[in-house]
Amino acid sequence: MRVLLVEDNEMNRDMLSRRLSRRGFDVLIAVDGAQGIQVAKTELPDLILMDMSLPVVDGWDATRQLKTDTQTQSIPVIALTAHAMSGDRDKALSAGCDDYDTKPIDLDRLLGKMERLLK
Repeated sequence: MRVLLVEDNEMNRDMLSRRLSRRGFDVLIAVDGAQGIQVAKTELPDLILMDMSLPVVDGWDATRQLKTDTQTQSIPVIALTAHAMSGDRDKALSAGCDDYDTKPIDLDRLLGKMERLLK
């Protein structure tokens, strides 16, 4: 399975990509929302892990753009955010995300959400 990780924080990106790779995922990387959109359109991953606080194009707008494009709209997107405020889950879902998870990442919880969306 190919997963696109859109994450601007190098430490978070490195840690999560290594952990997913060890679990057998082919991990693609993007460091901002604009690059995430580009990689999603060219590589068509099976799933996208989208940080919501991104430079250039934030995760909210990147997800909206991906979900309105016929080429990428069926790719499941899981929002990743450190801002676990009331209403953020609903905001992520209304932006087009298929699920939502908070940072710091609980890998087992995230893998469960990924597995559910990849079936």
